[in-house]
Amino acid sequence: MRTQVLRPALRFTSWLEQYLPDAFLFALLATVLSLLLGSLWARAEWGPMLDGWGKGFFSLLGFTLQMALIIILGHVVASADAVARLLGWLGGLCRTARGAVAQVALLAMLSSWLNWGFSLVFSAMLARAVARRFAERGQKVDYRALAAASFLGLGSIWAQGLSGSAALQMATPGALPPGLHGHGIPLSQTIFLWQSLLSVVIEVLVVTLLMWLIAPSEATAVTAADLGCSLDPPTSTNPPASEPPLPLRPGERPEHSPWLSAAFVLLALGFLWRSLRQAPSVLEAVNLNTINLFLLALGTALHRTPARLQRAFAAATPAVWGVILQFPFYGGIAGILASSGLNARIADLFVGAASQATLPPLVAAYSALLGVLVPSGGSKWLIEAPYVLAAAERLHVHAGWMVAVYDLGEALANLIQPFWMLPVLGLLGLKARDVMRYTILVFFVLTPLVLASTYALGLTLRP
Repeated sequence: MRTQVLRPALRFTSWLEQYLPDAFLFALLATVLSLLLGSLWARAEWGPMLDGWGKGFFSLLGFTLQMALIIILGHVVASADAVARLLGWLGGLCRTARGAVAQVALLAMLSSWLNWGFSLVFSAMLARAVARRFAERGQKVDYRALAAASFLGLGSIWAQGLSGSAALQMATPGALPPGLHGHGIPLSQTIFLWQSLLSVVIEVLVVTLLMWLIAPSEATAVTAADLGCSLDPPTSTNPPASEPPLPLRPGERPEHSPWLSAAFVLLALGFLWRSLRQAPSVLEAVNLNTINLFLLALGTALHRTPARLQRAFAAATPAVWGVILQFPFYGGIAGILASSGLNARIADLFVGAASQATLPPLVAAYSALLGVLVPSGGSKWLIEAPYVLAAAERLHVHAGWMVAVYDLGEALANLIQPFWMLPVLGLLGLKARDVMRYTILVFFVLTPLVLASTYALGLTLRP
């Protein structure tokens, strides 16, 4: 029965692997398409559009660095020795194969609500730890299902959490694209709406149960050994604190001392405490800058010395090349949309096709579709925000809820777009086909659930 359920997912995965281009290619194609639509549909002149593209291209460097830090600092925290010990303990909790898969899925989603960059690494390492503990006990657990479960935070609720780029972008001064500076929305009106929190709870429960139901039992499990994947713990980038790597020169000794790190942690915590006290509410003090500062302070405390922190930072930096390369292109596209008048044209399409009740599920579905082409929540929101918020204003839909439904649709795309799976697959030694046999099934279950919830919960809100 389970094989019959998985067979359509495998066929769809094979099709995606053959025909889905790289994400950067979509950035280039979207640039050309925006210029053509601006000229042919909006009747805009090429000169102003080129000016808009050029001004927009480097208009979001601050936001690009903020998002890069979200990813890097999540990796830094996840790679700390204290987290490795936590993983070893968590890996031994479950005793059944299906229970282990459900546990990894649950913790992947909960950790992604805190920080998706942390979750991406933490959950993959947890999947390895669980598989290793089962192998040590002479039990079997399906390694492919564990790997898929470790990615489900990014395929469900990450954008509804504390590192959701669209909500943080709307709440962070200076992170908004040109033309949206009047639409600043605090987190209390986006990810902390009770409707948004309820949708998170529903998705966590449904996905955890679904993974328990579709995970292979111990009798039919395909283990890491069966797949030729090594479960040896990765070599730490940090030597034990009690063993200096080499005899130290006087100038190197401060790098291996915890005192300067401790001073920075106290300084950062002091600033964050004052920010919380001075803000009108706790939620209004939370933005990209405060989250990144907290993660940096936490990573500094966990790694203890400047030398260990630098090594962890260097090891995490390769994960952000895609963000640094692609975000300027999306800033340029946002500039074209604004300068050509395409924002107003697309907003007219939404207003004409939707009502106050149906706009949220329509935007969620559109966000999921565009997310397959542009696998980045922050950059995609730069494209969508102007006309989505304009349509919401004209149809009298709650603006914060539109950010939330955008996030719900955005996460769905990650279940069938393998871009963000690549770091996980590299760490686990698997291919996209191994993981997507499960994530596509989750997509088929979550999509109608998300569309129904965005419609029903949207009826409870007023603009």
